[in-house]
Amino acid sequence: MKVRRVLLVSRPRGVAQAENFAIEETELPPLAEGQIRVRNAFLSVEPTMRGWIADMGNYSAPVEIGSVMRSLAVGEVVESNAPDFRAGETVMGWFGWQDYADALPSAVVRRVREAGLPASLALGVLGINGVTALIGLEAIGDPKPGETVLVSTAAGAVGSAVGQIAKILGCRAVGVAGGTDKTMLCRELFRYDATIDYRAPGLSEAIAAACPEGVNVYFDNTSGAISDAVWPRLAVGGRVVICGTASISSWDPWPTGPRLERHLLVKRARAQGFVVFDYTDRWETSVARLADWVRTGKLRYVEDILDGIEACPDALAGLYRGENRGKRLIRLSR
Repeated sequence: MKVRRVLLVSRPRGVAQAENFAIEETELPPLAEGQIRVRNAFLSVEPTMRGWIADMGNYSAPVEIGSVMRSLAVGEVVESNAPDFRAGETVMGWFGWQDYADALPSAVVRRVREAGLPASLALGVLGINGVTALIGLEAIGDPKPGETVLVSTAAGAVGSAVGQIAKILGCRAVGVAGGTDKTMLCRELFRYDATIDYRAPGLSEAIAAACPEGVNVYFDNTSGAISDAVWPRLAVGGRVVICGTASISSWDPWPTGPRLERHLLVKRARAQGFVVFDYTDRWETSVARLADWVRTGKLRYVEDILDGIEACPDALAGLYRGENRGKRLIRLSR
């Protein structure tokens, strides 16, 4: 049996491009003792992958040159030499950009048990994106009913969930997205109360008009110019969830921007970084809540699905080009 794998072959500067990856086909060895063999059905594409392969410091060790691209994936256990797993189970875990993965049970994040819902959701609204949105908003943002929650990349896999969860919790949701198509998606599908096109002129004025009493919670997925326009609009006691820096093309040299200290001081506000892997003990309960909201129609989602492992090398660059609508996935043929 052969396996196709996507390898990182060079260290990118900025966003990884297709030429930084290569597809390799090789024979699968016999399954080792204690391992499971997973046939991947869907591979995840995350903005945070950019940090996993960067040569600058990140919250996790960089993917090594010549190794399989790190990725969450969902698939079926087809063979097991581990006592706690059996063939036929659907699992989500760190299986990488490849069509088959031989892994230790520690690579499994969770068994997928949500009956009647697509398994692909385990990588999106019921996976790292939805869990990031829910825990980040509640644990760091601490939203109160009636408050205004402003979300950047509001049409993305995390942002779209943040806005909807904010409304479920009784807040007013304002989304920032790029272009008329994505702002319309935010209003019509994700039901934001107001939307702002950051590509249009007058971003600061648009934020002030959409948030007349200030921004109580800012869920920041971008940093950069959008965040620069938000800081002066924070309400007294505002909270900022720093979840991503998607708008920064390179951290070498380190970019500079407006000073934040005076905004935080005068508004008695706080800003805190958030990485979902610090909250693994809350993953299962979060998925259960998210699944209930999906089933009742309170939480909607969009999947941007590319077909075939051949789509992997350019998938991350395409994400940063803004091509996706919702959660980007790679679907593998059986």
